[in-house]
Amino acid sequence: MKHRIVVLGAGYAGAIAAGRLARRLHADDVDITVVNAAADFVERVRMHQLATGQDLTRQELTKVYAGTGVRVRLARVTAVDVEHRTVAVTDERGADEIAYDTLVYALGSAAADHGVPGVAEHAYDVSGRPSALRLRDRLAHLAAGGTVLVVGGGLTGLEAATEIAEARPDLDVAIVTRGGLGDWLNEKARQHLRGVADRLGITVHEHTDIARVEANGAVTGDGRTIPAQVTVWTAGFAVHPIAAATTLTVATTGQIVVDDTMRSVSHPDVYAVGDAGLAAGPGGRPLRMSCASGTPMAWQAADAIAARLTGRTRIPKAPLRYFNQCISLGRRDGIIQYVTADDRAKPALLTGRMAARYKEVVCKGAAWSVSHPIFYPVRRRRVTTTRSKAVASIS
Repeated sequence: MKHRIVVLGAGYAGAIAAGRLARRLHADDVDITVVNAAADFVERVRMHQLATGQDLTRQELTKVYAGTGVRVRLARVTAVDVEHRTVAVTDERGADEIAYDTLVYALGSAAADHGVPGVAEHAYDVSGRPSALRLRDRLAHLAAGGTVLVVGGGLTGLEAATEIAEARPDLDVAIVTRGGLGDWLNEKARQHLRGVADRLGITVHEHTDIARVEANGAVTGDGRTIPAQVTVWTAGFAVHPIAAATTLTVATTGQIVVDDTMRSVSHPDVYAVGDAGLAAGPGGRPLRMSCASGTPMAWQAADAIAARLTGRTRIPKAPLRYFNQCISLGRRDGIIQYVTADDRAKPALLTGRMAARYKEVVCKGAAWSVSHPIFYPVRRRRVTTTRSKAVASIS
């Protein structure tokens, strides 16, 4: 009987892991199923572009995996039973259950309100296609002179604020950040960022906490009101709560704690990649939630699974480190901040149009790696044992 591998989620990490597994293992020995709620792969790093009216190329998962042997199951995951190795799902036909021998958990994350009142009722976000399209519709109906407030000064907030300000110069755009604007960047990068904000007319509120969001703006921690017809919430992400409801060992963030092969420390038949996994990078620092982390995590998990199932004792290791942070500041500007392996800013950087082009190449490359799994290096190996023995060995 074939070894059943189930991949939950087809974002960057899940989609790449599934494609890599298909090119590492012989199709006669494994069944690989990707479970995803949406029919398309979503370029999450471009959701701020979608929100401002730009059209993105749609990539149907069934076409992505055509000819690979990977099966796509369009369904929403509702629960995971790690003791009985089953996944509960629902689709248009109703509730169902999928059994697995090896599980790759890649359900990712969504915008987190951190308990701030009013976020769910009044704020918009760009964490996925439905929410980005909702913001797109709202911005399209916002008249000239309208006010937009972006809450959060991380990468997502910077990209959203500058994209909106560039696409709609007739709007009054502001950004709120808890610390200084781009305070994790080096001095030259911070200066460039401030210059872009000034050029685009973005009002910056630094060292400001938001206590609650209202229909017509946000109230700060010191009681001030920042008026806004549209509030965009980009103040962090939270993982899907399903893992925390299982007996898997999870961190306080709800992420599955994994070893250096992305294998759960409590359940060896479960691997977690992307935002769903808590993995240590250089210096023992947890990898940040990002495509830059999710891709090498997916490589590592797929190669580790393939190695164990095919009886190899040496497991290849993917480079779990950082090289740069890519920030788009609209379509014609950006910052490429080169960083140390553990993600601290170096003096070197790129800015301006060259940085914008660099970021575009990175985004296209990430999407290409998902949509062309058939071009992964082919070293298909045979599973060395029966399914029952393989399950025992992987455990």
